[in-house]
Amino acid sequence: MSTETTQDRFDRLMEIMRRLRAPGGCPWDAEQTHESLKRYLLEESYEVIEAIDANNDELLKEELGDLILQPVFHAAVAEERGAFTMDQVLDAINDKLVRRHPHVFGDQVIENSAAQVENWEKIKKSEKGDERKSALSGIPPHLPALMKAQKITEKAARVGFDWEHTDQVFAKVMEELHEFQEAMAAGDQQEMESELGDLIFAIVNLGRFLSLDPEEALRKTIQRFTRRFNHIEETLHGGGRRLQDATLEEMDLLWEEAKKLEKC
Repeated sequence: MSTETTQDRFDRLMEIMRRLRAPGGCPWDAEQTHESLKRYLLEESYEVIEAIDANNDELLKEELGDLILQPVFHAAVAEERGAFTMDQVLDAINDKLVRRHPHVFGDQVIENSAAQVENWEKIKKSEKGDERKSALSGIPPHLPALMKAQKITEKAARVGFDWEHTDQVFAKVMEELHEFQEAMAAGDQQEMESELGDLIFAIVNLGRFLSLDPEEALRKTIQRFTRRFNHIEETLHGGGRRLQDATLEEMDLLWEEAKKLEKC
């Protein structure tokens, strides 16, 4: 059994990265910058999510390692520039967690998770000072659109700009659907795009109001669609046929068959 501690293992990871970046190391690793590494941070994050969805612990263990490598890589690049070190990164997050959990590390009383979210935002705002002028400030501009829409509606709700009842939000969805239909009837492409955006935003708001994550909901719908479509392809190919040879009615029947198989 290894006598290495978690600290030893983390230090070894940092040393491996420094060696890869050093003269005589790996040319590819040495060429990377914060900018060039952005895509890998996103890719590894999504692969972790995929492993979670697959309920595969071995895969999750591997993908978490790949994800951890990304901040280590960025810290090594920053260290070379004299900007900051990994120790400073860890100090910053440790201090932040303690500071933003006064009910755990202090004597403040927090009744539930909703109260903690509100308190977290208050502390966060006080830390930023006058930097954030709007209640909607602080949302990363490059978030996926559904996730960004959800965060915007959450922030607006925290300052009282919200519906009181679910039926009000649902009515707004139906209103936006009607306006989208009107734009379709008019044949105005620009107006259709605008109204489609309003409709999607209203649906995101409905999901948020019902404590549903629209990004997660759509992702799971895409997975279901893919599974069912694959069933259509595999069934047809198994019979020596191509998708192009099947009628829409035949594909619909196979789609319904796939739905039934999911429930078995």
